Amino acid sequence: MTEPASTTASSLVRVDYHTFELADSDKRVPSGFDTSNGLVFSLPGQVVICTGISAGWVTVGVEVRRCPPERVDTDAWDEIVDHSVETTNGALRVASVMSDTPDLPVLTPQGSGTYRVRVHARGRDTAPDGAVDGPVEEYLLIVWPTDRQPDQVHRQSGHYGAQLRAQPSRPAPPVPTTQGDDDIRRRMRKRLQRRRTP
Repeated sequence: MTEPASTTASSLVRVDYHTFELADSDKRVPSGFDTSNGLVFSLPGQVVICTGISAGWVTVGVEVRRCPPERVDTDAWDEIVDHSVETTNGALRVASVMSDTPDLPVLTPQGSGTYRVRVHARGRDTAPDGAVDGPVEEYLLIVWPTDRQPDQVHRQSGHYGAQLRAQPSRPAPPVPTTQGDDDIRRRMRKRLQRRRTP
């Protein structure tokens, strides 16, 4: 018997710069761009999902589970990839890069740790690189807790995904640190130590 999803929901999600995200905080880490599977990549606490449109709205459905689904629905989707992600605070949510967080549930209710997200995508070939007013792409994210594993590709049939996979990945830019920042941090640590010392 198949275990039903413990939580399901869907919403329109704003896309900017060809992406929307799953994030467990408001802080954005410079992430580079990993196009190796043509759909999804991550850093701890942040998952980036690559869209065909450059800006606009997509429909995103989520299923939160305790165990993985027993089957993969490859007939209804253009691209499907299982990808591992680590959440540091256990509050991973669907997020827009430049807009308010959509009204979707927390994807990691079991708390911090490693999860698997199965990303389904269709419609990315409809208006690639375009800016759209209404949704032309659809995504389904199925999430469950499990150990870290390599990506597993279930389907890759979209032209846009093939274009991404043919591009070289771009590393994350270095985070600049200045001497002034180091001085400020050092002074703050000294202040905190003085306050803690009786």
